[in-house]
Amino acid sequence: MIPDSILYSDYWRGYNTLNVSEFRHYRMNHSVRFADSKNHINGIENFWNQAKRHMRKFNGIPLQHFHLFLKESEWRFNNPSPQLQLRQLRQWVGKNLN
Repeated sequence: MIPDSILYSDYWRGYNTLNVSEFRHYRMNHSVRFADSKNHINGIENFWNQAKRHMRKFNGIPLQHFHLFLKESEWRFNNPSPQLQLRQLRQWVGKNLN
């Protein structure tokens, strides 16, 4: 992250180490307020739920390749339509995929 970036998280204790970093860390207490204006953590929670659901299909992922599986999950999340995914794959490959 770039110094002075803003990070929103919930109150999970694993995030406590983020408080010493060079960026602003705001916590959202879901039991008090679910969102603060446009600031919320629904997007990242949605992404992680989808990524975990996708990766469970593989019954374990080698640690050295985890970043590739996570990148695929990111691509699927940002391109949810199968038609859009196929169109983009066709562009990358440069030929007709059936």
